[in-house]
Amino acid sequence: MQKAPPADAPGDRRWIVHKFGGSSVADAECIARVAGIIESTPAPRVAVVLSACKGVTDGLLELVALAEAQDATYLAKLAALRARHTTIANALLPRASAANPFIAQLEADCNDIAGILHTVSLIRSAAGNIRDLVAGYGEIWSTRLFAALLAERSKAAPPVLWLDARKVVVVEWGRLGPAVQWPESQARLAAQVPKDFAGTLVITGFIAAQKNGVQTTLGRNGSDFSGSIFGALLEAREIVIWTDVDGVLSADPRRVPDAKVIDSLSYSEAMELAYFGAKVIHPQTMAPAVSREIPILIKNTFAAERPGTVICARPTSSLKVKGITTIDAVALVNLEGAGMIGVPGTAQRLFGALNEAGISVILISQGSSEHSICCAVPDREAAAAEEVVRRAFDRELREGQIQRVELSRQCAILAVVGDGMAGSHGVAAKVFGTLAGAGINVRAIAQGASERNISVVIEARHSTRALQAVHAGFYLSPHTVSIGVIGPGLVGGALLGQLASQLERLRGKWQLDLRVRGIVRSKQMLLAAGEIDPARWSQSFDAAVPADLGAFARHVNAEHLPHAVIIDCSASAEVARHYHEWLAAGIHVVTPNKKANSGPYDYYASLQDARREGGTHYLYEATVGAGLPVIQTLRDLRETGDEVRSIEGIFSGTLAYLFNTYDGTAPFSAIVRAAKQKGYTEPDPRDDLSGTDVARKLIILARETGLRLELADVAVESLVPAGLESLDVDGFLARLPEHDAAMAARYAEATAAGQVLRYVGRLDVAAGRATVGLVRLDRRHPFANIALTDNVVRFETRRYCDNPLIVQGPGAGPEVTAGGVFGDLLRLCAYLGAPT
Repeated sequence: MQKAPPADAPGDRRWIVHKFGGSSVADAECIARVAGIIESTPAPRVAVVLSACKGVTDGLLELVALAEAQDATYLAKLAALRARHTTIANALLPRASAANPFIAQLEADCNDIAGILHTVSLIRSAAGNIRDLVAGYGEIWSTRLFAALLAERSKAAPPVLWLDARKVVVVEWGRLGPAVQWPESQARLAAQVPKDFAGTLVITGFIAAQKNGVQTTLGRNGSDFSGSIFGALLEAREIVIWTDVDGVLSADPRRVPDAKVIDSLSYSEAMELAYFGAKVIHPQTMAPAVSREIPILIKNTFAAERPGTVICARPTSSLKVKGITTIDAVALVNLEGAGMIGVPGTAQRLFGALNEAGISVILISQGSSEHSICCAVPDREAAAAEEVVRRAFDRELREGQIQRVELSRQCAILAVVGDGMAGSHGVAAKVFGTLAGAGINVRAIAQGASERNISVVIEARHSTRALQAVHAGFYLSPHTVSIGVIGPGLVGGALLGQLASQLERLRGKWQLDLRVRGIVRSKQMLLAAGEIDPARWSQSFDAAVPADLGAFARHVNAEHLPHAVIIDCSASAEVARHYHEWLAAGIHVVTPNKKANSGPYDYYASLQDARREGGTHYLYEATVGAGLPVIQTLRDLRETGDEVRSIEGIFSGTLAYLFNTYDGTAPFSAIVRAAKQKGYTEPDPRDDLSGTDVARKLIILARETGLRLELADVAVESLVPAGLESLDVDGFLARLPEHDAAMAARYAEATAAGQVLRYVGRLDVAAGRATVGLVRLDRRHPFANIALTDNVVRFETRRYCDNPLIVQGPGAGPEVTAGGVFGDLLRLCAYLGAPT
């Protein structure tokens, strides 16, 4: 960062110029705070440029408007302004001898204003110079008062000198605004301020004089311009712009709450950000400082200890991108036709016509083919712009040389700014990849040869989402993901608990902002505008409303947040039927629910189409093996070119437990009853014993290999005895002992042969055949020696043929299943660009 010698360096008598805005001098307390800041400035020569007290300039202009309308209330409003300033003076200057001179001059000024307004009321019109004259009193009052306060507080040296900028700054208005007449202004300053003056100058902001001596203003943000002008005239060491924010922010904090204060910016970066709507300072304000390479420091009056932002010629910063900003209310005008190719002057005619109509062009984009050229204009001028372009190219449109003039309204421009982008690979890719990941379409692109700015035109409704996504994409703020959880039961509740324990770490270490914004139970849902505390979600359900999956999805997929994911922890086929619409609408889906992927094949295939259409991700690792990496392992094998020949495994933790425990000493029905009491089975054990759950997992794996199998294609051996299917749970358990003998006989046969019983799912990929059932295995088989509730999956492939690849571990239970879902959520965040 460019720095000058410290103010107390021997022989350094250069000025420091401070400019304070209206919010900084809003009332007596604020003005006293400003005085404290100035008194603590370690410099022998200080200039202070002040705006009017907050709201005063608007109030003065309102007086003129009321007078033009012959509304006599202007007198009461003028009296209110006089009373406000009198109150401030009495608070700051308790000694009458200090306050009375200011109050007397204030009274005289208000009488002058009343006379001017009376004249305006009579003629019902106010010329521009009259408005400028009245509007400028705010700065005169604030600076007179401040000068009196400094003089009263310091009494001894350094001296305080009040300077009326109208006696120094001469400007000439043109199409680009007020142009400072530097030689004349420099000469006038020399006449007003002794060359060897050492002390504090208190200077009126906003106001100046024309060459003929008539008062004028410097326009909106004119006081900032005044600060820069006096910084140049005084050859200042630095200019400090004091406002009510901590510095220049990387984005609008109202739309990106995690926007950061940028430590340093180049003049060019600040101008680019200001042009594209960032609340920095106006480019014109910077011009005098830029030409003389005077650093500009932006600081917060209400937190003076904070470092602020330095704008200078040669900043040092590790950030390639300094800020992301938007211009809303934009329209895109597109001129397109084969007759434009190779024809010189088309762009000149287009922009010349718009210029003659007084329409401002914000952005220009043209392909190298010259087949089309488009530009962005303010939306309020869209209809006029279209008419101007059609009129300018009327003959070419009639003769077919130009095919169309298109107008797209309700657009916005997003601009990414940073000097560090020049020559850096992958910046544009990051911008466009991040926007694509957030489901945002780019309508037009513009980038200057300096590579300092990449601008894109998008739909206005996606403006905030785009801003947040790109801001997070460059690690300027956390990656925000809006989360909706369906089914906060055993697995869903465990997931919410795991989230609660990790949110702080994920945000601090990995810049991940995971916000649970909705939870759905079977009949109720809880929605939050901000976020639901996942540690206390159940306590918040008093505010629940009737469940509505459509409304739930719309809430989770909020326009102001860049990414949305629904995590379905239910086992509902009805919920699974919504995946298609969610994926197509730009909502990612993470689930352990097997119903969608093991249901009709056409629906399964449609989910892949919806995912591609919506640019979304569909993750379901926990549908097979809970938290075990079964599906990811299968994908890795296939994507690296291996040939998967067969997959077999024990896919049910419940059935693994039953046959690990069953040793013939107790009836099989007693083992089932005990397992249910311990919570190892579903509430109805037949859901496990039927083998359907294992068949669903096998179908999911079969489809991952490319097989087009339906659930009905799986040959399933059910362990639910015939005739017990339709009973209630108690009736089933009561009659299950009738069939213990058959199971005991199978166990005895296996034991006699040195084998064990295991419930296994098998997929022969080459034959396209899937089977599920109870089989006898040698005691040395990998499936014969597993922990009580383990799942184990064995992949036989071209590479892993002699020694098949085995994945083994706990394959059931709320915590491990929730862990698998959580892993998919973090994998999704990585896909979206988060540094996980």
